[in-house]
Amino acid sequence: MTTIAISVKDLSKKYDSGFAVSHANFEVPLGTICGFVGPNGAGKTTTIRMLLGLISPTGGTAEILGQSISHPDKYLSQVGAMIEGPAFYPALSGAENLKVLATLGGFPIERVEELIRTVGLEGRGQSKYKTYSLGMKQRLGIAAALLPNPKILILDEPTNGLDPEGIQEVRDLLKKLASQGTTVFVSSHLLSELELISEYIVMLRKGEVVFAGPLLELMQAQQPLILVKTQNPSDLQKIIEIAEQDGHKASIRSEVAHIEGPEEWAGTLNKKAFEAGIVLTQLAPQLPNLEETFFEMTGDRS
Repeated sequence: MTTIAISVKDLSKKYDSGFAVSHANFEVPLGTICGFVGPNGAGKTTTIRMLLGLISPTGGTAEILGQSISHPDKYLSQVGAMIEGPAFYPALSGAENLKVLATLGGFPIERVEELIRTVGLEGRGQSKYKTYSLGMKQRLGIAAALLPNPKILILDEPTNGLDPEGIQEVRDLLKKLASQGTTVFVSSHLLSELELISEYIVMLRKGEVVFAGPLLELMQAQQPLILVKTQNPSDLQKIIEIAEQDGHKASIRSEVAHIEGPEEWAGTLNKKAFEAGIVLTQLAPQLPNLEETFFEMTGDRS
């Protein structure tokens, strides 16, 4: 019995314009939540489409539950997926929409009420889809993906466009599903959300995997950071120069200097800034979060 839900080996997809995915390698263990992150255009959706058998790879291969993606019919019955936005009949209720999909897919109609409860839509299952909030629509989409009672759930940007409450609803749902044994493979650009729920991370940059493994392993390998703001934003470049002269990597993002360095160096920086006539309004040592790590590893400084 395999303990690996998804195994990707040298997987590539090349178009006339170049590689959308280039020689990707990663594994996702069963029963975990794996975050799939990368800048827009990094190849996340292309990878997901290959895993689901929607497009064919140019090179390499992958296995889902031990079955090659060249034979999707052997594993798709055990995979639920939501890519792009869910599509439902506006005039039908949430429950009616799920019953239509269950009938078309040959799934037990009895699962509909169970899934309405699972995704937290009890009391609204009989309401028309067009009356649902965006968060409710996303949860109904996840319910539809769960109709096959899948071992693996693959979601592409499930919190896209949601307000903070909707994001938390989806986050709590994914944690609940994982606790019940479902493997969740979820792509998102909301890195702070993935950090809260993911045990594993696969990070893409320009179609290439720059990290794949336990989130804890990734974070422990990162340098501590010092965040600095100055009273005069034009002084930030001087702060960068002071840091680099002392051998610390530094960059500016959103009018904040991000400096790699231990907490104890913050005192030295404060003294040197004072000597240079620079007034600091923030000097905050911190351990890096996933967003900082992502920027560092992907080189995306936008």
